[in-house]
Amino acid sequence: MSKVFRGLRIAAGICALSIALFPAAVGAQTKPSRTEVGGEPPQSLMWVGNSFFYYNNSMHNHYGRIAREVDAGKRYRSVSVTVSGSGIDWHDLDTYLRPGLIGKYSFAAGNEVVFNKPGRQFDAVMMMDCSQCPIHPQLKGAFNDFARKNSETIRNYGARPVFFMSWAYKDKPEMTSTLAEAYTVAGNANDALVVPAGLAFAKAIAKRPALELYEADKRHPSLAGTYLAACTTFAALWKKSPVDIKYTAGLDPELASFLRTVAWETVNEYYAK
Repeated sequence: MSKVFRGLRIAAGICALSIALFPAAVGAQTKPSRTEVGGEPPQSLMWVGNSFFYYNNSMHNHYGRIAREVDAGKRYRSVSVTVSGSGIDWHDLDTYLRPGLIGKYSFAAGNEVVFNKPGRQFDAVMMMDCSQCPIHPQLKGAFNDFARKNSETIRNYGARPVFFMSWAYKDKPEMTSTLAEAYTVAGNANDALVVPAGLAFAKAIAKRPALELYEADKRHPSLAGTYLAACTTFAALWKKSPVDIKYTAGLDPELASFLRTVAWETVNEYYAK
């Protein structure tokens, strides 16, 4: 076998592997019908999900740091309601949103207790199912049922429903497209915005295959993964670029800049008509 032919075979093999791991068209077949959350970015946001949210000092904290940097003139408040390993059907949204319970008070600078206005405590609620529930043959029915039920409950309390599209496992990148499709279909069925965090993971890895967005279990996010998802959430809810944000979550500035750029590119591509 000639050296040239051997080289061509090796190159072809590498190319095939790259396509298998990072398909060129990673995303949902269905286009999202809603491309904005509706009105101003939510000043009070409830995050309902599982450990994908609460790793690394909780994604809602990083999102809050970004929101307060961009608009220091307003008070942005986030609350995370998470259960380890939980599915969307584990959470009782009617209890979470009942006035006088969650969100009744907050702590401001200097540990000062601030009692929030009575009545509706949250402008929006962002929901995530368990990591494979939306595409699991035994659980996807519950995902669709509770996506509808929870969206109705959220609207009954005067808030806006949002879905958080989770990411594929590190060793199962094929999950990206199926999760993207499931969340997009659910968003369209319930007139709810979908945050394309899973697509941001796939794009970042396609650009930098050595980038580590996962913990050792290949499922939960590293700090870089949490930061990327928080930036994607900001870009989706605010319809503003996070590229020039100064907050880095302690990451290397160049890496943080790359992740913010990926978040903005992903949001623009996902919502493009």
